[in-house]
Amino acid sequence: MTLDVWLLLGAAIVIAAIASVRIAHRTGLPSLLVFLGFGLVLGEAGFGIPFDNPQLAQQIGLTALAVILAEGGLTTNWSHVRRSVPLALILATVGVTVSIVVVALAVQALLGIDQTTALILGAVLASTDAAAVFSVLRRLPLPPRLAGVLEAESGFNDAPTVIAVMLLSGAGRSSASPGTFLLETAAELIIGAAVGLAVGPAGAYALRRVALPASGLYPLAVLSLTFVSYGGAVLLHGSGFLAVYLTALILGNSRLPHRAATRGFAEGAAWLAQIGLFVMLGLLASPKEMPSSIVPGLIAGTVLVLLARPLSVMASSLLSWALRLGRVSWREQAFLSWAGLRGAIPIVLATIPWASNVEGSKEIFNEVFVIVIVFTLLQGPTLPFVARLLGVAAPGEAHDLEVEAAPLEELKADLLQVKVFPGSRLHGVEIFELRLPAGAQVTLIVRDGKSFVPTGNTRIRVEDQILLVTTASCRDQVERRLRAVSRSGKLAGWYGERGLE
Repeated sequence: MTLDVWLLLGAAIVIAAIASVRIAHRTGLPSLLVFLGFGLVLGEAGFGIPFDNPQLAQQIGLTALAVILAEGGLTTNWSHVRRSVPLALILATVGVTVSIVVVALAVQALLGIDQTTALILGAVLASTDAAAVFSVLRRLPLPPRLAGVLEAESGFNDAPTVIAVMLLSGAGRSSASPGTFLLETAAELIIGAAVGLAVGPAGAYALRRVALPASGLYPLAVLSLTFVSYGGAVLLHGSGFLAVYLTALILGNSRLPHRAATRGFAEGAAWLAQIGLFVMLGLLASPKEMPSSIVPGLIAGTVLVLLARPLSVMASSLLSWALRLGRVSWREQAFLSWAGLRGAIPIVLATIPWASNVEGSKEIFNEVFVIVIVFTLLQGPTLPFVARLLGVAAPGEAHDLEVEAAPLEELKADLLQVKVFPGSRLHGVEIFELRLPAGAQVTLIVRDGKSFVPTGNTRIRVEDQILLVTTASCRDQVERRLRAVSRSGKLAGWYGERGLE
């Protein structure tokens, strides 16, 4: 097919995916299932578009996951998750380790597979999915601490699981000692954390002091900084995913210019990454090979949901209590166990051993694909019911408010910024003497580095920055009046000055 056809097909898929999000939102399903369905329909079982390249899928998948993690960090409110971070970190490390071991031992005994393959399957399934968790939990009225644990855990646990899968896949059938494995994992996490904690504050400091010529450059700069962190950590043999999440978390909670635009841009990029990622994974899957993976997949998924996840939550909660970091009630533990949603991340991780030609890796991919579809269908829609059943729902809890710095599009208004330069006749004019139309109002003046709300009698001075809001219909009139006063003073109209360009 030509490039034009590919562009048309890609645009049609994105539009269809966007429309399907509404359906997924109403049913409580993570939208990833719909996007995976598009990929299956377009693949060999539907329109017949060929795609059988696990190496390319791995690279695209890891890049898309970096974008999704960056958006998760940028949109996470640190004040909401701060109290939950200690438990989330324990779940992302100790909990992941317990989950890997339990799944590996169980599937080795039940399915008769060898130890390395069982460990790889356990590592692939150990991570909860940030996109799935964010899309479902941010609609649930949960106590801030409980929601914060799930949200932070989904951001932190990608790094150790990616490291574990890569080390196990790279080791192949070799007998690396558990001590060496843990040391390598710890080293990668420390390097990734160090890079993220260095790039994040440095990027925030620079963006606060560098005046870019266009507001649209700030979102690009922020997202680029997260990838600088990712690439730098990988080059230093550290965890790129931990680096990108920490960098995004720091930048997202810093006082940066145009934060609302940055968040909107990041959310759009993450949605595009999700759509492309899930459709690609659907294309990569082979439906005709799935029937043989249904039973092993259901067995492994049942072990994960009913045994490995609860034990990992229980062990993490006991450690949190022992370290005096906070007690987790049995009801909260039960909900944390059921809310450990899997999504694109396990499927992407399953491409790593496949791309490395590990024996049995294609079967792992198929089984993980079955697990994600079946158990997401089971867990996602039932989370509100389970929350009410366990008594952890908080109906009176306010949902997180999306506070826009200037929701002017809905008001059909514009925010204008006027700098008073030396020689301007605006100097000495009182606000009421501007005689702006009824649809405009001076809202703020920045003077000598400090801002204040002016009154009608406030006099404008040279070097002032005036911020005013005006409806779109009278913006031209406002600009003409300001130009006229700047040229001829408050009596500009008497002198025939109309402020025309």
